[in-house]
Amino acid sequence: MKPYYKPEFEVADIFERFSHQLGSMPYHHRKVIQDILNCRTSMLGGHRLRCDDCNYEKQCYNSCRNRHCPKCQFTAKEKWIQKRKEDLLECSYFHVVFTVPHELNPLILRNKETSYNILFKAASETLKEVAENPKHLGAEIGCIGVLHTWGQNLLDHPHIHFIVPGGGLDREKTKWMECDQDYFLPVQVLSRVFRGKMLEYFEKAFYKNELQFMGDIDYLVAPANFRELLVSCAQKEWCVYAKEPFAGPKQVIEYLGQYTHRIAITNYRLVKIDGENIHFKVRDNENPGKKKIMVLNAKEFMRRYLLHVLPKRYVRIRHFGLLGSRLKKLKIAIVRKLQGIVAPAKEVIQETWQQILIRTTGIDPEKCPSCKTGALRKRFSLASAIGPPH
Repeated sequence: MKPYYKPEFEVADIFERFSHQLGSMPYHHRKVIQDILNCRTSMLGGHRLRCDDCNYEKQCYNSCRNRHCPKCQFTAKEKWIQKRKEDLLECSYFHVVFTVPHELNPLILRNKETSYNILFKAASETLKEVAENPKHLGAEIGCIGVLHTWGQNLLDHPHIHFIVPGGGLDREKTKWMECDQDYFLPVQVLSRVFRGKMLEYFEKAFYKNELQFMGDIDYLVAPANFRELLVSCAQKEWCVYAKEPFAGPKQVIEYLGQYTHRIAITNYRLVKIDGENIHFKVRDNENPGKKKIMVLNAKEFMRRYLLHVLPKRYVRIRHFGLLGSRLKKLKIAIVRKLQGIVAPAKEVIQETWQQILIRTTGIDPEKCPSCKTGALRKRFSLASAIGPPH
């Protein structure tokens, strides 16, 4: 259990001081900024609490629950992870990452929903088709994909993390095909199949008029120019990275928490606000395991942050194959039977946010911070300034 500490600076502080510099922007960007500014403030209402022992009082404000807010992902992440425990299989698990070449980034940025759908489709089909090939595993697999759109420097870097069980069902659904303990599928084959599928789907989207070409990429509206972009990407080696397998299902669950509800930058990476410059920590690629400080002008920092606002209601965590939602329970039951697991999976008990906070940080939000013995009880609700309370 990591010790809890409150960061000195928050993304909300940056938007509060400098968002006036951004000028006009899409409504959903403005909505994200406003939610971040209102989060856990009197604007969203809350509750007045009093200790039942020493009569100490405090106000507790509601969260905005926006998925792009740095303060609102913790509980959602923990609840999602607990739910996934029901789907764990007794086998090794692998982590596979699919990344597109940076030449496609401007096109993807201006066509987020279409491009992210293509990325999910191409990557998931690649995993399933290569695994089904008898030359490799020869089985139907399942996987969970999580879309990330950023790099450590906050620039656009779309990629998908897949968590994949190390095995699958044969065609007749009568045998569990286990892969090697330390080897899943050949990354060279995955890379080339993925490249072909991505470029094919982008070409189809172009001729179906599903893509828009604005600003610096307006020249791509010409078929010859768009074709040239695809050809140049086809000549590159695409990056598909397979990490070492996990030690077991428990490690998978812990690892998932690092990726499922992550946003472009957390408050804990912010170091200081110096005038109009934002200092924040990034990974030092030249010194693995170390961090270094990056400095951006506040306007550029905010611009990069908003690059990663997803289209409304876009689903960035998806399940495929054996773990696809439609037949997941049936297929997982078949797998467990073939693995000789007789006892049914224990039903995961849904925790409250208070229980999650105690388990993960050791902090009891209902314990009085003044006398340390009494419990904080709700006296009355505080109305929201912008609508009904959450």
